[in-house]
Order: sequence, then structure tokens, then C-alpha cells
Amino acid sequence: MLDGCAREITYLRLSATDLCNLRCRYCMPAEGVAKREHSGICSIEELTEITRQAAALGVRKVRITGGEPLVRRGIITLCRNIAALDGVEEVCLTTNGMALPRFAAPLREAGVSRLNVSLDTLRPDRFAHMTRVGRLDHVLDGLRAAKAAGFTGTKLNVVLLKGFNEDEIPDFVDLACRYPLEVRFIELMPIGEGAQVEFLPASAVLDAYPALEEAGESGSARRYRIPGGEGMVGLIEPLSHRFCHRCDRIRVTADGKLKPCLHSGQEIPLRGLAGEGLREAIRSGITAKPPRHYMAETGRSGAGRRMNQIGG
Repeated sequence: MLDGCAREITYLRLSATDLCNLRCRYCMPAEGVAKREHSGICSIEELTEITRQAAALGVRKVRITGGEPLVRRGIITLCRNIAALDGVEEVCLTTNGMALPRFAAPLREAGVSRLNVSLDTLRPDRFAHMTRVGRLDHVLDGLRAAKAAGFTGTKLNVVLLKGFNEDEIPDFVDLACRYPLEVRFIELMPIGEGAQVEFLPASAVLDAYPALEEAGESGSARRYRIPGGEGMVGLIEPLSHRFCHRCDRIRVTADGKLKPCLHSGQEIPLRGLAGEGLREAIRSGITAKPPRHYMAETGRSGAGRRMNQIGG
């Protein structure tokens, strides 16, 4: 289906939960977030039906997100349900990797085709500081488990944080040089706690590693080859290199609200709807998708929620 700007919408980012087993400083408060009543979030059946109707309107790729999706009870059932839907060609999942040692093989068996793993530092002390409760070795064990389970094309999502990890850019690029990974450097968006962190543009990656060779665009990323390297580098630049003109996605929050744009406060309630009524609500959300965001002008996102409450 085309939105009002003639962009074909084929990609759904579906949040399974707003809870997380980490407390990253740019994402969540130190105390975490209050756990909702069970009735406050969509059931596995509701999330499946929302995806079914989105697929009927042309969605072909689904990414399951959180919070941290692997803390959601029933996550394997959800992945299996979505992978079996008519029209869905690809099911991906974004995770912080902490629970992958347990879940990598079941996710693969359930039909998840690719993983994105969020990892902002390769230094154990920094990881512990940033996440407040996490251990880097658990994430590295998760990456090994993903490889053992047969996952390929894994992407590492690295949020650029000025004063924290810019000196690690060469280390991450070296990972992409030595392994068949795509390391994606992402500009921090001014949402929630992230609005208090000093901005570091993705161009810092090119400054640190000028040998990178342009390799076109893929989704929201500008991609680069590493001479002689196994993997790729991607730059996702929502502020300095806005990609709204080619945005092909919608988002659904864990409590069942469709967001036509991450950076808009507009939300369309989907819970309680079914069949054609649900499909029509999704259709109206696609039609309402704005031409672009306005963070460059305002200096902040209009999202209206923290990132963990929307779906990363």
C-alpha cells in the first residue's frame, strides 16, 4: 500500500514489550519502567492478528522489537505465528543479546531469519556503566550462540555517544573487517533520556576510517565496504542525513497503538478491532504517515514516549 507521499509501506516494526533486562542510560531511567498489568499490553494473539491485517495491506517484512523482546513471555510463539502468515516474507528481531544463549536456537527454529544485536561498546567496564546491570560477556556469548544456531547476516547496532564510544569506532570497524557482520552506527535521537546526551554525527565514522568505500543504500542505512574486509559498515543518520523520503515502515507499540512515524505524537489505537475494522485502522495510519520529521528544526523528537515504549 502507498502512503500519502507515494511511499510503498512494506515494513512493520512490532513491539512485543516495553520492558527490558538492561537500564541503558540514554534509553531508560535507573529504576527501569513500571510493569504493566497483563491487560495493558497486547496478547500474542492480538499482535499476530495486527500483523496479519498489515500483511494483507502489503507488509512483507516484520521486525520484532521491545524494550527487549526476549523478556516477553510467549515470544517464540509470536515469532512462529508471524513467520507462518501469508504475505510475510521475512521476520527479524532486534535484541540486546543478553538472552540469546537461551533463545538463539528456538528463534531460528520458529522462523526468525535475521538478528540485529544492540552493542554500544566493546569494553566491559563501559558496558557495565552504560547498561547499569549488564555484562558484556553475556552479549558476546549470545553472538556465538546466534552463529551456532545458523544465523547469518547478523547486524550490530552501535549508537554513537559523544564522550563515550567515539574512540571505539575503529574497533567496531575492525570487527566488520574480520567477520561477515554489518556494523551499523546510529545517530542518537533526541527521545527521552537520549535528549540529554551530546550529539555525535555519523560522519565521525568516516572521519575515523576514511578508507571506507560507498556501497549504496539499504533501507535506512548508507552502506560502506571495507577494503579487504569480510563485512560491511552502515550509517543510519536520522538527523544529519534524513532518509524520510524512502521510509517504508510503520510501528505498532506493545499496547497496540500504530505510529505512522516514530517522531510524531500521532497514535492510532488498534486494540479491540478485528478483521476489516482493524485493517481499515491500519490503512488510515499508513495514509496519515507524514512527509518527514522535524527534529532538525526543533532539536527534539515529537514521539511522545521513550524509545523502549515505542519499539527500538
